[in-house]
Amino acid sequence: MFDTEVKSLKSLNEYLKKLVESRLWLKVIIALFLGVGFGLLLSPQNGWISTETADVAGNWLALPGVLFLKLVQMIMIPLIVASIITGIASNDKESLKKLGGGVLLYFLGTTIFSVSLGVILSQIFRPGRFLHQQAATEHNEITAVTTDGPELSFGLDTIPDTISNLLPDNPLASMVSGEMLSIVIFTIIIGVAVLSLEEALLRPVKLVLSAIQEVCMTVVKWSMLLVPVAVFGLMAQLTSSVGLSSLSGLAYYVGVVLLGLLLLVIFYSGLLVLFGKTNPFHFLKKIRDVQLLAFSTTSSAAVMPLSLQTAEEELKVDKAISNFIIPIGVTVNMDGTALYQTITTLFIAQAYGLEMSLLNIIVIIVTIVAASIGTPAIPGGGVVILASVLGSVGIPAEGIIIIIGVERLLGMFRSAVNVTGDLTACMVFNRFYKKTSGLTTDKTTINLSSKQ
Repeated sequence: MFDTEVKSLKSLNEYLKKLVESRLWLKVIIALFLGVGFGLLLSPQNGWISTETADVAGNWLALPGVLFLKLVQMIMIPLIVASIITGIASNDKESLKKLGGGVLLYFLGTTIFSVSLGVILSQIFRPGRFLHQQAATEHNEITAVTTDGPELSFGLDTIPDTISNLLPDNPLASMVSGEMLSIVIFTIIIGVAVLSLEEALLRPVKLVLSAIQEVCMTVVKWSMLLVPVAVFGLMAQLTSSVGLSSLSGLAYYVGVVLLGLLLLVIFYSGLLVLFGKTNPFHFLKKIRDVQLLAFSTTSSAAVMPLSLQTAEEELKVDKAISNFIIPIGVTVNMDGTALYQTITTLFIAQAYGLEMSLLNIIVIIVTIVAASIGTPAIPGGGVVILASVLGSVGIPAEGIIIIIGVERLLGMFRSAVNVTGDLTACMVFNRFYKKTSGLTTDKTTINLSSKQ
């Protein structure tokens, strides 16, 4: 009997190993649920351990996740620079004009759609009205500010300075400080300039950039070994520090945001069917690894290397297109974040009892469309930008404390939607670009073979 039980356990163990082997998404899901469960046991709300002990344990549990993020962020800037320049240099000037202009209009259009969707949902469901009385009771120091109407600090005089500041005075300083939008713009300018080089000079530049990409991807492969442990630790720390009870009070607001993100994914599915001529269910199945990793790390930048790999290997997107769209999309195409910031801004205004006029809402749309372009694709980056958005439309930035308990949870979902939007753009432009630019298989083969 004992031998039979041992054999059964061994068979089960072997089966589980085979099931989990090479399936990153399954490892992430298992680690995610284990992390939530362990975090609930570790929560000081249970009374088993003190808050100080729980904080120390949470920091140690999150260490693999912090190391993973640091490891990926370490190679993020060289990978972005190499990928964008390679993507631009792999095209001729006429093709670049079509691709670049189309991508810009596409990103702008989807961002405006996301913000508009957020406004509509906020006005229909008005999630902030449920917290109005509660916020007045619990945050007396904040509600005292709400007696004055919102003042608009948005002005045309600030636009020239904003545009000029996009060009970095010192590109190296921008890289050190992590100003991603400035880095992307600088890299695009350099990439376009590279196109003017003669073929004899252009070829070694491509080889060097391809080598940098390969080195970065090797580091990414090493970092992927940490992913399951990183997800477990990050989820355990989050759950132990926040707890489930504190999330329940904002359930309606969370539900509205999640509904908006779901509608955004449905919108992407429509784009895939209409323009990409792709089955959205097959598409979502192929990108689940990227979505789950973005969900777990709360960073679309951290998964950019995996997004590039998925676009080329799973979705069969042309390398020139994925290298151009994804690095730019990580910085510019933040539809999930834009929708979240819109709903949250109006939610906080409603929680304060502030009535937004049509002019206020228009200013919110314009501000968030502009702000989402510069939102850092890192954990907590959306909150930093949200504070400036609130101030620009006259809503006290202190209102962020109302949603701070669920911000990380929503950050997981919006990061997954952000990478879905980038990969959707790759699929749409892969079909459109090949059809309109006359990209040939021979040219693609030459580019890939030069990389090898």
